[in-house]
Parts: sequence; C-alpha cells; structure tokens
Amino acid sequence: MLRTLTISSCSPISLNPSVLPLLLSFSSSSMATPAKVVAEYAKSSKSSCKKCSKAIAASSLRLGLVSKAPQGFNMTKWHHMECFPLSSDPIPSASAISGFSSLKSSDQEDLTKFISEATVDKQEVSDKDESAKKESRKRMITEVQETDGSEGTELEEDRIKIAKTSASIKGPEVEISFSIIDVKSHYKDAKLLPKWKAFQTTIYLEQDEGLLDSEKIAAFDFDGCLAKTSVKRIGANAWSLMYPSVPEKLQCLYNDGYKLVIFTNESNIERWKNKRQTAVDSKIGRLEDFIKRVKVPIQVFIACGSSTDPADPFRKPKIGMWNLLKNHFNSELPVDMDKSFYVGDAAGRKNDHSDADIKFAEAIGLKFYLPEDFFST
Repeated sequence: MLRTLTISSCSPISLNPSVLPLLLSFSSSSMATPAKVVAEYAKSSKSSCKKCSKAIAASSLRLGLVSKAPQGFNMTKWHHMECFPLSSDPIPSASAISGFSSLKSSDQEDLTKFISEATVDKQEVSDKDESAKKESRKRMITEVQETDGSEGTELEEDRIKIAKTSASIKGPEVEISFSIIDVKSHYKDAKLLPKWKAFQTTIYLEQDEGLLDSEKIAAFDFDGCLAKTSVKRIGANAWSLMYPSVPEKLQCLYNDGYKLVIFTNESNIERWKNKRQTAVDSKIGRLEDFIKRVKVPIQVFIACGSSTDPADPFRKPKIGMWNLLKNHFNSELPVDMDKSFYVGDAAGRKNDHSDADIKFAEAIGLKFYLPEDFFST
C-alpha cells in the first residue's frame, strides 16, 4: 500500500546525536591506496572498537585502520583484534602490519594465527564458490549436448544467458564485492570531477566534510523529487528546485542527525556512448549545483546502467546502491529501519514514468513518501 506523509516540521523523529560518529569514509587519497594497518597496545581505556562499540582495555592489543580524513589529516579506526575487518582490508602477513615487531612474542603469535586462519577461511570460501560455478556450468553443457546434439554449443550460450538473467530477477538482494582496487576516477571513457568515483556501473560522491554517518537515513530520488529537470535540456544549470521548501527540509533533517543520501538512475551515461562525457558532466554538474544550493552535505549514488539490462544490480528498483551505502559507506552502523525512509516520484501512478522508486523502497523495507507530500508546507 502506498503511504504518504504530510508534515509540519522537518521530521517526526526525535534527535539522538550520540549515535552519529564522525565520518571516516574513503577520501581521494584513501581510494588510491589501501588504508594502513597498525598494531599497538592501547594507551588508555578511552578508545572503543568501531565494530562492537565496546571499550578497548588499556594496555590490550588493538588494531587500527589509518586513512585520510576529508580535512587532510590521518584518522584511525581502532578495533579489538577479533573484530578487525580482514575481509574488507586483507593483510598479506602479520609482519606487514606497522608496529608488529614491537609486540610481545605471544601477541605476535596470536596475531599471526588470526590472520592466517582468516586467510585460509576466505580462500576456502572462494574455492567452494569457484568449484560450484564450474560444476553448474558442466551440468549445463551436459544437459544441452544430450538434448540438442550438434547444436549444443550455440544453445549452451543461450541457456547460460537465460540463467544469468533469471538469477538477477529472482530477488533484489545481490551480494556486491566492493574493493577500493576496483574504484576508478573515470566512468569508462568519461573523466569524473574531483571527489566523484566510479565502481562498476555506479558513480558516487565521496563523503564531504560535515556529512556524518548515521543509523537514520533520509534517502531521496533526484529528478522529479528534489529537482525539476527535463530530458530535452542538457547542462549543469538545466534544473530548478522541485519545491521551495526543499532546502529548509533537508537542512532540518541534517540538523536532526539524519544522513542525507540521493539514489538516482541515469541511463544516458551508458546509452550516450558518443556523448558520454556530456552526459556525465550534465548529471554531476546538476547534483553539485543542487548540493551548493541547499547548503547541506549529501552522499550521492548514480546508477548508470541501462533499463534494458536486467542483470545490472544497481539501477532502481534493484537495491545495489542501497547495499553499497549500508555495507561500505556508513561506518558499519546498523540502519534504523523505523526511522529511515525514502522519497521518490516514480510510484506507478497513472502519469508516472515508472514504479521504480516505490518498488525500490519496498524491496529494502523503507517507508516510502511522495515528494509532493513530504515537501508540502
């Protein structure tokens, strides 16, 4: 059922600023090289583990990820050894960790064992996945050859394509393996502006200074929701505010401790192969101008895949962009689904261009609001 909201204030939800840690996501420099890993004994009991949030006892072993903050200085995320995220930041060996040589021999042994076991577990999972893929492909080839004889090769390729498509539409939850190694400063042949990065078929804005990660997410579509745009007009300036109240509403949400996020589809970036740079500059230019206009930091994800590609995991109503935010761009904070919401104009109504927004929200489990209701005064 479509739920709408009429609000007289920026948000019906109370502020809880204690759950809003300082942004420590990927900066331009940290995208270029992996974060540095350090090991040391905690100098006091004031630090807390970034995963379990429990205090790290004084003089106990702790591991830290050192990365560049948007302001330019180094920031360290401390963890208990057993809480350290080896899956997202693989370490070739314990001796490669800064400070390893200064540890007690017993702690060196424990740390070496911890990294070794994690590496073995990860490799076993990888080997099992690869083995399963090979076995599935082998069965596919055998079935096709037994059924279709000499036409087996051609029909096998068709069946594999169909299998991939079917798998992509069975459900919205798609496991996305995000790695900074795969992050680019250009989308195919189009160069991106500073602070914008590309990962697979998405373009995203690195978190700007002042944008806080939060358990409360206020998410929005862009075209037809926050900004009035036209497919007939191109350029960074070819937009206007969809509603006069947009800046005030977004500023109020930000002050109430929400993380503001834009999830927007833009298939022209993929479709305009001969004018891709123009499409990229137009979309990113509008988003940057919009953020300057509303005067509040916002995280942005752009799905560039074509609507004709059912295997693309990022284009709404697929929830790949949401999974990137949740799993890799929110400091591992659990999202409060009761307080978070999504606002979009594509709700499947008579004059709507699609139902992508409402289905996107439903697939995630977010409350959904129409922009004309949310931004009404």
